[in-house]
Amino acid sequence: MADYRKMWEDLGMDVETHDQLCEVLPQAFGDVYLSQENRPESMDYYNFVVAEIHGVRPAELIEHQKKGGKVFGTFCVYVPDEIVFAADAIATGLCGGSQFWVPGGEKVLPTNVCPLIKASVGARLDRTCPFFRIADMYVGETTCDGKKKAWEILAEDVPVHVMNLPQMKRAKDVTAWAEEITDFKKVVEDFTGNEVTAEKLGASIRLINDKRRALARLYDLRKNEKLPISGKDVLLISQIAFYDDPARFTQMTNKLCDELDQRVADGVSVFAEGTKRIMLTGTPLAIPNWKIHNLVETSGGAVVCEEMCTGTRYFERLVDETKTTVDEQIQALSERYMGINCACFTPNTARIDDIIRLAKEYKVDGIIDVNLKFCSLYDVEGYSVEKALQEAGIPVLGIETDYVDSDAQQLRTRISAFIEMLNA
Repeated sequence: MADYRKMWEDLGMDVETHDQLCEVLPQAFGDVYLSQENRPESMDYYNFVVAEIHGVRPAELIEHQKKGGKVFGTFCVYVPDEIVFAADAIATGLCGGSQFWVPGGEKVLPTNVCPLIKASVGARLDRTCPFFRIADMYVGETTCDGKKKAWEILAEDVPVHVMNLPQMKRAKDVTAWAEEITDFKKVVEDFTGNEVTAEKLGASIRLINDKRRALARLYDLRKNEKLPISGKDVLLISQIAFYDDPARFTQMTNKLCDELDQRVADGVSVFAEGTKRIMLTGTPLAIPNWKIHNLVETSGGAVVCEEMCTGTRYFERLVDETKTTVDEQIQALSERYMGINCACFTPNTARIDDIIRLAKEYKVDGIIDVNLKFCSLYDVEGYSVEKALQEAGIPVLGIETDYVDSDAQQLRTRISAFIEMLNA
């Protein structure tokens, strides 16, 4: 990583503590990613983004602010980035995927809160994440009780807008979410001083849809018998999608897909013939949480799909681009985002339908249902998911984990046994 210490100091970061993270991240990335053989050449871009993750993009966001622009920090796939970009602002993901930040979160949160929430709060309070320092406003939502209370802590020194996500999917709930998006639009307009017009919102919808199309193209390539790219490389790309400039990300991901298309044509695979195809479902895997993918792909399996927020939930379903008024566009946004099947909804049979559909589309041999410890939503729903998969004749392994490495060997034993069972 280049020297960004002056930038970090100006942001009020705890640079000495942050240095500890900068020391361990390159080693972890090298062990998981750079050790792979026959990686696509176009992965060099994503390697660079990770190497400079707390440098290049934060510097771009600061430059945007110097020109009078605003930056919104978001936590969840339900927050409509389209509204933010339509107001000439930038939406960015925030930190939350490392054990490094968890102790800071535990200073103010109970230990029995999921590591994603604890890590996010810790990254903010310990001043070790530039994205948290840069964001002019945080945008939260009501997808879980832990987050709802975390917003109150984060709101102590930065403006926070919370979107009230309905917990059912009736027609009136879609209408209610459209009203929330309308309220969010007003907040963004007031905060930025820029009007969200139909023209600007239409362009923004196309911008984010293009990113979704690029990711869908990437995922479609994983449906091939010969896999041109590893699952952990795709996970990395999905994680970067939350931070990177959307137009640049789309361009670079399509460039990668061009290379992968050629690999498919040439019969190139990064896995040996007969490697069992594994799909992961469950809680999101925020950067740099690469543990499960690495364990699967170093234990004889290949991850070919993720039914996660860092996976298909993020990009499936496009926003209707034909609407010409702001009200129509907001309704289209509501319909698209309410189509995401998070475990916060009841009933949530559509998520089970998604999992079984994806299992067929990606020709998976088995599914690993991943739950971050203390995520009660996905933990409870795991019962229904595993029951439905067993009834459908799809082998499934349920695992619970957090960000520590102390369970890695135990998980490797269980995952290896699962893959061996698939091979039997």
